[in-house]
Amino acid sequence: MAKRSAGLLLYRAGADGAVEVLIAHPGGPFWARKDDGAWSIPKGEQPEGEDPWHTAQREFVEELGLEPPDGERVDLGVVRQAGGKLVTVFAVRGDLDITDARSNTFEVEWPPRSGQHREFPEVDRVGWFPLEQARVKLLAGQRPVLDRLADYLGALP
Repeated sequence: MAKRSAGLLLYRAGADGAVEVLIAHPGGPFWARKDDGAWSIPKGEQPEGEDPWHTAQREFVEELGLEPPDGERVDLGVVRQAGGKLVTVFAVRGDLDITDARSNTFEVEWPPRSGQHREFPEVDRVGWFPLEQARVKLLAGQRPVLDRLADYLGALP
């Protein structure tokens, strides 16, 4: 059975009126030198039986250290990442100040087989990106949600 995660994609109107989304760069040594194609929607593992919306909100707080803004929840559906993980994604409109964003941490043996354990942030930076730039930054398996968000916003009066 595929692992499941849930995430929350915030969106807002940028200075030029174009839609921007808030995405996160994973922390740790594996991702340190990766940029394009490495960013992610703030998300995390969905325990068996937990409501995906609850998971998305909890993981947003864990990865950014900030409460997500209140707003209408948009269900952007499920995407499958390259490793097979299924990710349920929700969007909420909100202009969140990310100045004080702070992620929780994880521990890993680093360097590999060294016997030394180091702590790294789960997310090392977050940023607001216009949809086209986010399309380049995001993991390939998550990119379809940007099209779904654009379709949803295009359908609004």
